[in-house]
Amino acid sequence: MLKMLNFLGLAYWIEIITKTPQCTYYFGPFVRKESAQASYGGYLEDLQSEGAQEIQVIVKRCRPSNLTIFNEKENTQQLK
Repeated sequence: MLKMLNFLGLAYWIEIITKTPQCTYYFGPFVRKESAQASYGGYLEDLQSEGAQEIQVIVKRCRPSNLTIFNEKENTQQLK
């Protein structure tokens, strides 16, 4: 069932966007929104322990093509 929901773009995913570094992470898929909401705390703690800052968490239905999107250009400029 989860595979079918994900294929159709109906599964829930946790999207975590960080400003520093500028990345978007996807965790999932989940059958129910409540399951995703109950799970994101652990992912959030991991990113915070790695030094991520200005974090936004969104639970939504989608079908991400990449699980991590790293804005290399912006991150390189921040290091300079």
